[in-house]
Formats: sequence, structure tokens, C-alpha cells
Amino acid sequence: MRSPLNFAELQHRLGLDGLTCIGGFAPALADEAGEAVQVLVVANIGSAMFERFRKSPEASGGKADPLDRWTRRTIGMIAADAGARAVFPFDGPPWPPFQRWALRADPGLHRSPIGLLVSAEHGPWLGLRAAMLLTEAIALPQPVVRASPCDDCAKKPCLSTCPVGAFRADGYRVADCRAYLGTLSGQSCMMLGCAARRACPVGREHAYGQAHATFHMRAFRGSPGASAPGSVTPPPEPESA
Repeated sequence: MRSPLNFAELQHRLGLDGLTCIGGFAPALADEAGEAVQVLVVANIGSAMFERFRKSPEASGGKADPLDRWTRRTIGMIAADAGARAVFPFDGPPWPPFQRWALRADPGLHRSPIGLLVSAEHGPWLGLRAAMLLTEAIALPQPVVRASPCDDCAKKPCLSTCPVGAFRADGYRVADCRAYLGTLSGQSCMMLGCAARRACPVGREHAYGQAHATFHMRAFRGSPGASAPGSVTPPPEPESA
């Protein structure tokens, strides 16, 4: 029987596809992780993952949800070799609590004022892709605790840059955002990515490339379940863009 991957081996395998394990934790009952004794959270940082995806059969197959299918196949194989069960942000409803898991896995992550996760190193350019639920824990590096870069950000441009003011104190106005993307004025956000996210001064060297940003914005605009313009919704969880 094959031995489960250790952390260095796991990171190597993930890195080949532009992915990384941001950390892990021992779950409590409230974490909804079933029989797992350890949860590892997998993310992409920047666009290296997207470049790998673009060369995959899923990207050119013409079927729906190509990135989700690539993610399930790629991480599913690695999870099997790690002796783990893979769980994905698109598994639901009910949706796994990925933002909560990520915050537990990596103490250097924090919620930004607009709800996206942010770190002092990578800014908001991190997308949650999967979790690996292990029944036998592996040794992990000592986590690095970092303060939120938002604490020292006096101007907080993420709160004032959205052209339609979709990010408000009472929640994120999803339908207003989607409606704007269908206008001529909204093509900047559509092609380059969310203006509020791009306004963050932290980690800009990790910002998504244009093809990557456009892919996510098209998927977001075309996703079902938009509420009526003006209605209020909390920032979406999982945040997997």
C-alpha cells in the first residue's frame, strides 16, 4: 500500500499545476469536516494555475464548467495519492465553509473590508480551489502569523472604487454588480477584473493576468441565482475566484 504524501511532496505535486497548500488544521465539530482529523486548504496565487488549465483538455472541450472539471480531476488525483478526500467550493448546496477553513488554515489570511480574503504577501490575489480531508494527519510547517494589511491602509480604495457601489456596510449587492458588467461602462471590470479588487495596493505583482481575470468575470456574470438589482447579499462564500 502506497504511503500518504508528506507535506513537501504534496506541495511539489500541487506546484506542478500552479497550486499550493496554504496550511491546515485539526477540525472541530463545527467545521463540518466529517471524520477528517486534518483539513488542508489548496489555493492558487496569481495566474500560474490558469496557465496550466488553459493547456488542459477541459479548457478546449466545449463543455460547461471547464475550470471546475479540471480542478476536480487534478486535485482529486493528488488527494487520492495523499490518502485524502477532496472537497471543492462548488460542491453544494450545502456549500463547504471555505473562507472559514482558509482562515483557520493560514493565520496570515484576513477578511478585507469587501469580504475577499487578503494577506500581507499576496494581497487579494488568492483563490480557494479545494480542501483535502485526511483521516491521518501529516506534519505541517509552523504557520506564520501576519497582521492584516488592511489595518494600516488608511484610504481603503477597495471601498470607494466600485463604479456601482456594490460593496456596502450591509453586504455585497451581487445583482447590481452583474448588471453593470453588461453595460458598455462595465467592460473595464469585465475584461480586467473587479475594480475594487484591483484597487488594493498590496500584492499587485500577483494580480491575475487579463485572460484569467476575464475568464472569472464571464463565469461570474453568467452564473445562475442572481438576485434582483438593489437586493443585498453577504460576500459570497466560497470565494474561489
